[in-house]
Amino acid sequence: MRAWQVARPAPIDEHPLELVDLPVPEPGPGQVRIRVHACGVCRTDLHVAEGDLDVHRERVVPGHEVVGVVERLGPGATRFAPGDRVGVAWLAGTCGACRFCRRGAENLCPAAVFTGWDRDGGYAEATVADERYLYRLPEELSDHQAAPLLCAGIIGYRALRATRLPPGGRLGIYGFGGSAHLTAQIALAEGAEVYVATRSAAARTLATRLGASWVGGATEPPPDPLDAAVLFAPAGELVPAALAALDRGGTLAIAGIHLSDIPPLRYATHLFEERTLRSVTANTRADGEELLRLAPRLGVTATTTPYPFAEADAALRDLAGDRLVGAAVLQVDESE
Repeated sequence: MRAWQVARPAPIDEHPLELVDLPVPEPGPGQVRIRVHACGVCRTDLHVAEGDLDVHRERVVPGHEVVGVVERLGPGATRFAPGDRVGVAWLAGTCGACRFCRRGAENLCPAAVFTGWDRDGGYAEATVADERYLYRLPEELSDHQAAPLLCAGIIGYRALRATRLPPGGRLGIYGFGGSAHLTAQIALAEGAEVYVATRSAAARTLATRLGASWVGGATEPPPDPLDAAVLFAPAGELVPAALAALDRGGTLAIAGIHLSDIPPLRYATHLFEERTLRSVTANTRADGEELLRLAPRLGVTATTTPYPFAEADAALRDLAGDRLVGAAVLQVDESE
């Protein structure tokens, strides 16, 4: 089968990905093999390819927004049948026994493993996954609509809930890519006012079209104090601006797995009056199940740009160069 591997982490313009032929993987106990139809392109894939994240597996196959069809069951696998359409997300496995897993915080499990980082992901014609961590996808979501929800959507949803945004509150969104444009739609559908700060002119146009109350530059102060905010851009220099924009009692949630260094903060300006700064780490399976139930009901629609499977590296270059609006999706099975 064809697959993209991270041959050596390096800046994306130095072509760290390599298209290779690999044996079709065989599912182990409790696993299933999935024939991949589509795979979303996530900024975390870029961090893996460029080495912003430490190498967990040599020559890993990236991709953790995977949509496909079950084609083979491993020993003891009973949850799905061949032909079932499923989604593979970032969280690939946990220990199930530590104090975090026992209290429902499996996203914090010290033994957690992740698709496209610890285990081969969906930049391939087939992949294997633990059936316990797969999602059964709603029929009303096409492959290209479902793929971005499996990480961009889930992480954005968890970050939104982490902000404790009050009903009808003002939500600031910093950066407006694949995750942010999905999160904005959920917040708007639930009655929030959305304020978007981003450096991309095309993203500002999309935010306006989706119904944002205000759209401005990346560090431009919004016209009203924010009840909550989510930082999606991996730019630590935006943290002080986002905190300063919060009203009393507001929370800034950082949604990414990687962030550049945060400049010094001033207590009185950025944190006093019970402002909160918190990170969001991975997701639980419950987050994913909730989002996949909610998104179709709220009419959340991913803005996607399709790429042929052979152009996965080009999709990552466009992501790195801010040339994408919404989310990129690889069409892996080009017969679909």
